[in-house]
Amino acid sequence: MITIRPANERGGGDYGWLNTRHTFSFSDYHDPRHMGFRTLRVINEDRVAPARGFGTHGHRDMEILSYVISGGLGHRDSTGKAAVLRPHEWQRMSAGTGVRHSEMNASRTEPVHFYQIWILPEAENLRPGYEQKLFAPEEKTGRLRLVASRGGEDGSLKIHQDVAVYNAILSGGEAVEHRLEAGRHAWLQVVKGPVELNGTKLGAGDGAAVSEERLLTIKAATDGEVILFDLA
Repeated sequence: MITIRPANERGGGDYGWLNTRHTFSFSDYHDPRHMGFRTLRVINEDRVAPARGFGTHGHRDMEILSYVISGGLGHRDSTGKAAVLRPHEWQRMSAGTGVRHSEMNASRTEPVHFYQIWILPEAENLRPGYEQKLFAPEEKTGRLRLVASRGGEDGSLKIHQDVAVYNAILSGGEAVEHRLEAGRHAWLQVVKGPVELNGTKLGAGDGAAVSEERLLTIKAATDGEVILFDLA
């Protein structure tokens, strides 16, 4: 069963300095039909104006992944980490017992376009942590590259939940397959499209919840990019 979450039905809005789209309920957007999927709690697609961003604020008991599509995202947090996240880099911040951080556009002239993803952790009050890794385009072109996992397998970021996160870049007509084990579910987020998931057409920004399917075939109509979550 595949259930589409159309990009144009997401929450959020354009606030001038920030254009944001919320796949699930977040901040001022609340829809009881869209509170998350399995342990996925937030998928936000943000575009932030030059030299603007999110000032210092706090989180706890959440695994937070960030992925930049274009531009640069400046990060600072209360663990002492300070970095700029560039395209093809993934960042994992475990909020755990509590962390304060800021996310700012690192450029004074160019916007930044990125996804921020929240995953519910397997336990509360974990020790805060941070990772940032580059997964070069050639690592994920024509294949699903594991970028985050419970055990940090294959050089992926380590997250505290039974979730495997994959990233793939596809050329027109190219397809990849992923097999779900019995009882597993998936969410496909289309970064660039259009693509097809088991014959179901999806465009950029669309998401799809997958249950009771064993083999997923993702095919790009033109050049595309996807994020795939394999979920308990």
